[in-house]
Amino acid sequence: MVKNLSLGTGRRKTAVARVYLREGSGAVSVNGKSVDDYFNNPSFVYVVRQPLAVTASEGKFDIVINVKGGGPSGQAGACRHGLARALVEYDAGNLTSLRANGFLTRDSRMVERKKYGQRGARRRFQFSKR
Repeated sequence: MVKNLSLGTGRRKTAVARVYLREGSGAVSVNGKSVDDYFNNPSFVYVVRQPLAVTASEGKFDIVINVKGGGPSGQAGACRHGLARALVEYDAGNLTSLRANGFLTRDSRMVERKKYGQRGARRRFQFSKR
């Protein structure tokens, strides 16, 4: 039985990530795959690892992430948010550095809903003068 040191829930757009911190050597797995295999774009991998770099926690923990909903960008942001929350739960001393970098703030931007009588959220149907 592997013991979780702390747990953090992260959200971004429609993605939700549950992040578990465990004792280990620094392996990060997302939905059972390595973070590099799951997010094949290196910029998303960088986004996920940002809280570890800020708190100098790389190599201290094994991180297990379950994420669902949304696309790759939203999922990466949700993972970062959840990891930051888990690091604060583990050690409250991380709070100031993570807060200063904006990793604990839930990004509230969502897709604007489509309106009736229009083609999209803001796009109108083509206007014909004659």
